[in-house]
Amino acid sequence: MATRRKSHHGGAETGRLTVTARLGARVIDVSIIIVSFNAAPDLERCLATLHQAPPHADHDIVVVDNASSDGSVAAAQRWPDVKVIASTKNKGFAAAANTGIRSTSGASVLLLNSDTIVPAGAVDGLLRELRRHPDASVAGPRLVDASGRPELSFGRMLTPFNEWRQKRTLRGIERRDPATLQRVDALTHEEQWPDWVSGACLLVWRADAEAVGLLDERFFMYTEDVDFCAALRARGRRILFTPAVEVVHLRGRSVAAAPPATAEAYQRSHLAFYRKHHPALAGLLELYKRLRP
Repeated sequence: MATRRKSHHGGAETGRLTVTARLGARVIDVSIIIVSFNAAPDLERCLATLHQAPPHADHDIVVVDNASSDGSVAAAQRWPDVKVIASTKNKGFAAAANTGIRSTSGASVLLLNSDTIVPAGAVDGLLRELRRHPDASVAGPRLVDASGRPELSFGRMLTPFNEWRQKRTLRGIERRDPATLQRVDALTHEEQWPDWVSGACLLVWRADAEAVGLLDERFFMYTEDVDFCAALRARGRRILFTPAVEVVHLRGRSVAAAPPATAEAYQRSHLAFYRKHHPALAGLLELYKRLRP
């Protein structure tokens, strides 16, 4: 169900590939899609922040639940303006996100993790930044943890070398290495044009998302955001990281409940990504994964 807010524009978006979406006579600026799996407390918190300071942009909110067993569906249904789609099985993130996108009509779509806290003005700010750059399909905010420490939520296309660099940086963050922390803080305070931004909070023009066939459902969980951004870039569109908007990402609450399944899902998606984008290397990666203790 849509939340009524005054629209800031009366016609089509100025973006080259964007269209105005209408529900009756009303423009929907942004459809917020939250995929949930066994993270009821996080989902309740996320929805509460969206309602405590709702976006001024006309919007609707959809929760797609992947067969949770912890009361997530009931938690979402407490909000009368939230549309809840309850799946009978866990279809994975990409498939669930696509279900949510197809059920809405907003001119833009915000993919939002259930383990995020959305401050006042964040959705409007992200939409404003995306509108400011007509050549951009996607905008991602600066993600921080509960203590305000920045997350490296963007990067270059996944290749063996780029993955090594990214993982080295992530290890430095985990070790609280001063040089790494300083570098990440500086990077996340500058506007960037990376190859991808995190799907934890990703705003995309609907027309662009539909032009590439939405998210590739071969990716059950992980790397689907990198693949999605790659498809958009292949059409000549750009990916924006903006430090002008900040969102809290508590990271991994739903996956922490089932670490073996999470690790297996990552391995499958990782291999599927290489088969799609680097087929010459996929065989070596598969052999490495089999031999790795």
